[in-house]
Amino acid sequence: MSVLPRRHLAKAITWRIVASLTTFLIGWIVTGDLNFGMAIGAADVLIKIALYYFHERLWYHSNFGVVEDGKHIYKPIFRFRKKKVREAAVPVKSNENKS
Repeated sequence: MSVLPRRHLAKAITWRIVASLTTFLIGWIVTGDLNFGMAIGAADVLIKIALYYFHERLWYHSNFGVVEDGKHIYKPIFRFRKKKVREAAVPVKSNENKS
């Protein structure tokens, strides 16, 4: 099975239409102003296209999930370090009753 690149393009375009229409409708319903809803919908398109572009560029520079010759070559995004546990000398009091 293979998928043509135009399928991905069509999905991206149709999703952008659905998402922007949703934003437009929410803006219109919340404010009751059709013009404000359209302005929010237009801003949504422009802002999210720019954000998506920069998001893609960041992922382009990441090797996360990339496999070469059966080995993962990525560096983890977050490095969890094990905390070193220090032993502390705690003075112990004697429970001997002095009479």
